[in-house]
Amino acid sequence: MNKSIGNTNNLEEYQKYLKDKKHFPHNTIKAYLTDIIGLSRFAQKNKGIANLIDVDHHILRAYILYLKQKKYSDKTIARKISSCRVFYRFLMQEGIITENPAEYAHTPRIKKTLPDFLFFEEVVKLMDSLKTDKPIGIRNKAILELLYGTGIRVAELSNLDIDDINWDDDSIKILGKGSKERILPLSRPVKNALKNYVEARKLIPRKKYSKTISEKAVFVNCFGDRLSVRSIRTIINDSMRLACLNKKISPHVFRHTFATHLLNGGANLRSVQELLGHESLSTTQIYTHITEGKLIEIYRKSIPRK
Repeated sequence: MNKSIGNTNNLEEYQKYLKDKKHFPHNTIKAYLTDIIGLSRFAQKNKGIANLIDVDHHILRAYILYLKQKKYSDKTIARKISSCRVFYRFLMQEGIITENPAEYAHTPRIKKTLPDFLFFEEVVKLMDSLKTDKPIGIRNKAILELLYGTGIRVAELSNLDIDDINWDDDSIKILGKGSKERILPLSRPVKNALKNYVEARKLIPRKKYSKTISEKAVFVNCFGDRLSVRSIRTIINDSMRLACLNKKISPHVFRHTFATHLLNGGANLRSVQELLGHESLSTTQIYTHITEGKLIEIYRKSIPRK
């Protein structure tokens, strides 16, 4: 193995390690590599260190201080420290270094906040406001119904293929984080919205832009290509505005809403964990506190003590 792996010019082996050994999803790998490149630039510019294998805990501590001075959030700093730990553990496993300079780096405590979610009345108002007189509107309706009705991540929705839909047993196959598959049931509203879209799908590409359409992707854009995560975010924000819901939300809010409504409806925590594709039950448990926390927040805003 090339010993210059510590240099940012040659991170292919580390990238392969994250993908094949750690089974990290694409976006996580991209973030971890970006973090290591950021450390390299800091070390070279401020400390004259050209190779990452020469970074010690003093330089890493200076880097963390630099991030704080630049007003990076505690969550971002914690992730960057985690990235460094993983990278230097990899170098140790390969016999390139003997000590991990990030092993004992102080990770900032992250304040836990309750995820945002939509109340049932807001979901109904949003869905009812969607216009489905055109193919684009039919597509957008299917996107929002699928996000709310299954709790899938926006990247999972973007990557959904035609072959992943099983109309016989009303389910879809999802390839989640770490390339783990899970099967999700389709409720009647989701199934109907999805069927209406699939029938209108070939009308989505505009003739002046494209005469072809992706053979695999479920959701396509006006060029006939797979709809991107960024485009889905835009669709959600536009739909919220048209529904006169004064909220700017992320696609992940639908995932939070899905979990919250399931638990409020009597679903057990294990079932919700399986549907969301969470590895740990503790990740799912936060949703048991969402409604209570939101209601207290609303109460305090509505009836403040004088």
